[in-house]
Amino acid sequence: MHQRKNTYPFSAIVGQEQMKKALLYNVINPLLGGVLIQGDKGTAKSTAVRALARLLPEIEVVADDPYHSDPDSPEQMGPEAKVRVAAGEKLPRNKRPMPVVEIPLGATEDRLIGTLHVEHALKHGERRFEPGLLAAANRGFLYVDEVNLLDDMLVDLLLDAAAMGVNTVEREGISLTHPSRFIMIGTMNPEEGQLRPQFLDRFALCVTVQGLSSVDERLAVIERREAYERDAAAFCAIWKEQDELIARRIQSAREILPQVQIDETILRKAVSLTSAAGVHGHRADIALIRTTSVIAAWAGRAVATNDDLAEAAALVLPHRLRQTPFRQEQQPQALPEQLMQILQDGTPPDEQQDQQEQEPEDETQDNNESNQNDSKKKLPNKRCTMQNVSV
Repeated sequence: MHQRKNTYPFSAIVGQEQMKKALLYNVINPLLGGVLIQGDKGTAKSTAVRALARLLPEIEVVADDPYHSDPDSPEQMGPEAKVRVAAGEKLPRNKRPMPVVEIPLGATEDRLIGTLHVEHALKHGERRFEPGLLAAANRGFLYVDEVNLLDDMLVDLLLDAAAMGVNTVEREGISLTHPSRFIMIGTMNPEEGQLRPQFLDRFALCVTVQGLSSVDERLAVIERREAYERDAAAFCAIWKEQDELIARRIQSAREILPQVQIDETILRKAVSLTSAAGVHGHRADIALIRTTSVIAAWAGRAVATNDDLAEAAALVLPHRLRQTPFRQEQQPQALPEQLMQILQDGTPPDEQQDQQEQEPEDETQDNNESNQNDSKKKLPNKRCTMQNVSV
């Protein structure tokens, strides 16, 4: 585990348990799809991201490579590293902390995707690409503060990179593609404006954070922060053991994750949830199943349970319900009663009502059929009697 010097410890963050779990689930499975954190300022959002990165093991990269290329995976190599491999060069290796890259609110397109290195072009008369933030974030965290206020053009570029895992640049005589796989963490205050639905759906998980209301918790925040400011090294040493325990648990969950099994009953409940919620597409289905598996792995289990699905649904579905018939004032991370009913017995309320309405009809139909059968049984006897009389 790499220790970034004097970074505030993850285990020292007071409260905000759901936010911390959502972040942990994404590092256990980086393919999960990121997390959107909604809520007030000053609730340890950026602190938690940097603190979590501190817990993770260093990544092996090609030395002096701006794309953090994986020396063991050609698919995760930048264009320069691929050229060197094709030429038969043995790539030098190095280890570095998992990167945490922040996109500032005033970022430009050039800064995000990269651009022509003007100084190099003027000095040497050659075109040279200067990588941007999407290159720097490869194999790390991409932190987007106030994501709902980001320029629409930048949002579109982020969408493309998040969906494809690569950044393609076609401009100023430059044409290249480089890897850009990252865990996207976005923060926003809904009071300052909503996020475009197509971008909102890109976040697998969403949590709502609020300022702590407990007096004891608020006091703990002040005391810990003051202790950290007085002597950061000593404060980190106090929490080192608990941080290492979390790091070991992350590694254990990563090892368990491929073995996690989800039975058909839970799979059907998951699909029923997304169908009843009216979410568009199937991204929510995939996120729900993956999150359920991660939650089981985090608990040290190789079998997912209904409780795992319920916790996953509270993270995956609420931010996708805004444009559906379920749109209503909800408590943070609360699911509508219709969806809670599915979690309890696996049957959507509408289907239950249909079944209840059909039951009387079925009983009536059964009675009619029974009467008809009785009539049929009696009729042949009468005919037989008539036939006998006739004879």
